[in-house]
Amino acid sequence: MANISVYVVVNLTINDAEEYRIYEKGFFPILKKHNGTFITYDDSPDVLEGPKPLSGRAIIFSFPTEEDANNWWNDEDYQELSDHRRAGTNATIQRIKGLPPRE
Repeated sequence: MANISVYVVVNLTINDAEEYRIYEKGFFPILKKHNGTFITYDDSPDVLEGPKPLSGRAIIFSFPTEEDANNWWNDEDYQELSDHRRAGTNATIQRIKGLPPRE
């Protein structure tokens, strides 16, 4: 089975900017440690159709493999850091598998 990219899509509302700032500062080194790539964020995404998921920020980042994504999510340091995100936001986080590479 070929490795496929994994994308993470986050929708969140920031309720406590101080707690979320702590999370943001620690997020990028852990993302990089697991070969993650930050793609973009938007503080006012447009919903073209259907109900709006959560008001606030939308974030997209990716990993080259499912193993990298799992290692990031299960990283003890990341889970400890996530306590700050959980304390400072309401969030939904989706993991989406990409298409396998063409042969």
